Order: sequence, then structure tokens, then C-alpha cells
Amino acid sequence: MRKSVNVLLCLAAVVAIGWCGREIWQIVDARRQVDEACGGLVPAGRVLSLSPADGTLTHRTSEEGTIDLDDGLPQDCEVFSTEAGEAYGTNSGERWFFTGAVGVLPADEPRVADHPVEVLLDPHGGPTHPYQPLGGGITGIVTDSGVVVELPCAGGEADGRSVTALWARAELMVTKPPFTENGQLTGHDRDVLAETAVTTANNLAGRLGCADRLPDPPEDIPALPEGPVPASRAEGTCAWYREAGFARSGRFPDQVLESRTDDRLRDERCVLVLGAERAAGLHHAEVEDHSYLARPTTPGQWFVSLHTYSGERARNVLLTSTRSDEAPEPAEPGKAGRSSEDPVWWASSVCAGQPQVHTMTLAYGYDTVISSEIEKAFRAYVTDVTERRDCTDVVLPKSSAFPFRPA
Repeated sequence: MRKSVNVLLCLAAVVAIGWCGREIWQIVDARRQVDEACGGLVPAGRVLSLSPADGTLTHRTSEEGTIDLDDGLPQDCEVFSTEAGEAYGTNSGERWFFTGAVGVLPADEPRVADHPVEVLLDPHGGPTHPYQPLGGGITGIVTDSGVVVELPCAGGEADGRSVTALWARAELMVTKPPFTENGQLTGHDRDVLAETAVTTANNLAGRLGCADRLPDPPEDIPALPEGPVPASRAEGTCAWYREAGFARSGRFPDQVLESRTDDRLRDERCVLVLGAERAAGLHHAEVEDHSYLARPTTPGQWFVSLHTYSGERARNVLLTSTRSDEAPEPAEPGKAGRSSEDPVWWASSVCAGQPQVHTMTLAYGYDTVISSEIEKAFRAYVTDVTERRDCTDVVLPKSSAFPFRPA
């Protein structure tokens, strides 16, 4: 009997050792996959703790989708897992679930102002979750799929030229059940993505010779608020709109899509949208004078998007697309005006010694009925941002730039 028990115990030990060995090998290989994909910049342990990271991990092996700093910036890395693949039933048995990305400022790529046909709300009428500041003394945002952070880079150099800042992004590519809760990332994954983005930024700072490092991100990052909300409840980047009482006029938007204010952010937006009832009523009232005016049929189709770009981003903002058959129109710091092609205006200012560009985009159709009155809203928006940030040298478009008439 004793001999039989010993034999069983030995067999169990052998099985356990084999199982543990397989688990250990899988973890070691998973860490290797992340390190190889992301050039050792992204913390592999944090990626492995994400909800969709179970099973076997692999990474994209092409030049695009792997990080090699010798090839310049920006770059990203893409990681796949069988856990995500099984959850979504992919034919390959795996699915792309994580992206880590890095870059520097100033960047060669310009920022293009919001387009007049941009889709800003859920087209099916569901809630929209506007991006929010990360907080914790970090310049960063929390999106519906990940976290982006920015780090000043004093003394840093990339691609043979000096840089002023760097950025890092950690993002989940699977944002549906079973990896979400109530339509959003889980609290666990939000926290892990924030830690991942911060560590990635600090690792890149070390590679580029930057003097500064980011602190640990805040814990228990809250879910993004649902929007849009009635203008009467605006309290963040659109609080000025509520305070001025614009929404009391049936010609102005009655809802807002906003974020908390955080003057660390280099990119801030307030979106004003007409709810379905107000949009339909305004269209009915105006269609006799504008027979070609198409009725808005999707949520938020008529909107006013107000956007502020700061620092290096403000130096390279365009008012139109950069297609080869178009001449890009720059929104130049120190000046103000409007696009010759689209209902887009810009103003500028200087905050803490850095340039700011403030843009306003009207949705097609809505620009026909409101552009003669929207000037006062744009001026109120620019005044709010520049006063909050103690800006100087404010330049606004001339009144003759309103209403919009294509050149």
C-alpha cells in the first residue's frame, strides 16, 4: 500500500512539474514576444496582466507593427493572443489585442482641424464617451480604448535632431464583451494601460536622453462619462456655453460633448450638438429659405466643434485635408481667419510662451443657417480658454469672415 501511494505521489509530482514547466515556458515566451515586438520599451509584465492576454501570445513580424528606434519615430507594436481569438472566434485562432505606440514632438505630420462631416456621436443613438484628462500631474488622456501620455524631453534627441517632448500610447484593440463592462474598458484594464503608457514613456525618455520622467499614474481611473448632455449641465470644457446662455435660442445647439478641464493638455475640445428634435425643428423653419438644405438624419449631424491645439501641435495645424490635389491651408499662430473651402475658422494666442491655435468647425448644412450668428460663440469660447490659461496676444477672425462663403 505504501509503495502504491508513493508511486501515485511521484506520478502526480511529475505531472505537476510538467504542467508548471509548460506554464513557465508560456509566460517566458509571452514576455519575449512583447519585448521583441516593442523594442523593450513596453513593460511586458503589464501587457500580460491585461484581460485579453491569456493563452499564447505572438506579435506582428513585418516592419510595420514592430518598434525599432533605428528606423525613426513614430512607431508602434502589435501583439496578438489566443484568448482574444477564442473570444471572437477568429479563423486564425488568435486576434490583435494590444498596441503600444511612441513618438516625439515636434512631429512632421500636421494636425488637421475637425471636418464638417465628422461623426462625433454614436450613429446608432447610443452613448458617446468623450475623452478625459488622465490627471495625477501627467499630461495625458484616457480614451475609450486606451491611454496616451506626454513627457517633456529636455536635452533629448531623436533621428539626429533635438525634440521638445515625447508621447506614448497603450491601447486595447478589443473593446467589446467579454473584455468590457457596460460598453467601456474594465477598471483593471484602464489602470494597467495607464501604467503601461507611463512606463513606456519613461523607457523612451531614457533611450533618447531626456532629463525628466513621469510620476506613477493615478489609481482607480474612473470610467468615461456618457454624452452628450444637455447644455444646461455643461461644467467642463463647455461650461462657458452654459454660462452665456446660448442654448436658450432655438438656433443654437442644445447639447454638449465635453471633458474635464486640465490646462496640462495640449489638445482640448468642446463639441456643441443639436439634439434630434431641435435639429428637425430648425430644419423645418429654414428649409423654405434654403430649399437645398438636407434634413439631418443621424445623431449629432449638425454640430459646432471647437478645438484648441497647443505648443508644437499648434505650429502645424491645417484647415483642409492634405490630399495631393489640394493646397493645404495652414492655421498660422499669430494670425486668424477662415478656410476658403470649408466652414472652419481659427484664432490664435500665446500661453506660457507657447503658441495656441483655436479652431471652430461647423457641420455642413448647419453652417447655412447659423454662420452669421456663430461668431459670438466662437469669441466666447476663445475668451474662456485664453482666460483660463492666462494667455496673451489673442487674435480673432474679423467680423467680415462671418458668415461663411466659399471662395
